Amino acid sequence: MIIRLDSFERQEQALKRAKEVLLQGGLVACPTESFYGLAVDATNEEAIRRLFALKKRASEHPILLLIPSVELLSEYVIRIPPVAHQLINEFWPGGLTLVFEASERISPLLTAGTGKIGLRLSNHPLATALAQAIGAPVTGTSANISGTPPCCSAKEVLVSFKEDIDLIIDGGETTGGIGSTILDVTVDPPQILRNGMVQRRQLEKFI
Repeated sequence: MIIRLDSFERQEQALKRAKEVLLQGGLVACPTESFYGLAVDATNEEAIRRLFALKKRASEHPILLLIPSVELLSEYVIRIPPVAHQLINEFWPGGLTLVFEASERISPLLTAGTGKIGLRLSNHPLATALAQAIGAPVTGTSANISGTPPCCSAKEVLVSFKEDIDLIIDGGETTGGIGSTILDVTVDPPQILRNGMVQRRQLEKFI
């Protein structure tokens, strides 16, 4: 099913349907700041397994999560270091993924057995609205088969995955470019694991 966001009413319809799909363990493709992403309820292990299978993603590769709000962060991590609070104030919502020690509420499937999880508050209103709709994190992995370029349009998602996606929210073409910067705050000083939207020079005073 594809819902095109050509009016406010359609957006309300899309979010209502997306909530139903996610809570039933389904997959939703939607635009984010850079590419289309694949969202499943991050508290549903069966949905996570289905996501890995669909993307043909190796189990040793962790998956980042988008959270509904900063206030809920403490439910999914063991500890929030002081530097993380500073980074959150500076860069969230936005293109910075912070890697924390995962709480027991996070499936080991998502951490690839590392005990760490990457979390982000997206500044794309739709991506954040999906997490808020179910009151829990959703996966923020790009919509693509592992090893292939990420999708920048609903049409590309449909071509890549055919009918295997339960809902595609068509928000037009995304900008592409680079994904989020990934910064590990479980170590001191924090370590950049992947360069991305937030530049190293912007992080220098923190790392």
